[in-house]
Amino acid sequence: MKSRKPINIAGKPFPLVPKLLATSFGVGFLPVAPGTWGALLAIVLWLPLYLWAEPQIIFWVTAGAAVVYAVAGTWASTESEKYWGKDPVAACADETVGQWISLLPLSYGVAVEPWWMIPVSLALFRFFDIYKPLGIRSMERLSGGYGMMADDILAGVYSVVILVAINLYILP
Repeated sequence: MKSRKPINIAGKPFPLVPKLLATSFGVGFLPVAPGTWGALLAIVLWLPLYLWAEPQIIFWVTAGAAVVYAVAGTWASTESEKYWGKDPVAACADETVGQWISLLPLSYGVAVEPWWMIPVSLALFRFFDIYKPLGIRSMERLSGGYGMMADDILAGVYSVVILVAINLYILP
């Protein structure tokens, strides 16, 4: 269970770089639903790429960003626990990564109607992230930032499976 407000338990200032990375460049400090803000930031950062790049480029840049930010976000989230306690709510880099993963089918042009699939992608990802079915909750048992990141990565993967199924079997 994420704590509602970050409290500095280390007794010293949280360094700026890991704080910015852990909070998805500060959106984790927004007062309501920081995880949703982290996911929305992923969409906002992804949209210009989607609008102006070729599908293969969109896919590989999105996948690359998810991998790089997963590594950096895991480190930063581990650091955040030293200052704010276990799985702090302000640390939402994991939601940004999970949302990028859930956008991958739209990135490669798998989706038939990608514009309305963007909010579907967000809804699916947040559903899996919040309710944590199908083994997602067990990923939280991993230590530090690994557990914080792993459950959202799996939520993103489950979202991908459903988005691909919708587009292959329901919308042909």
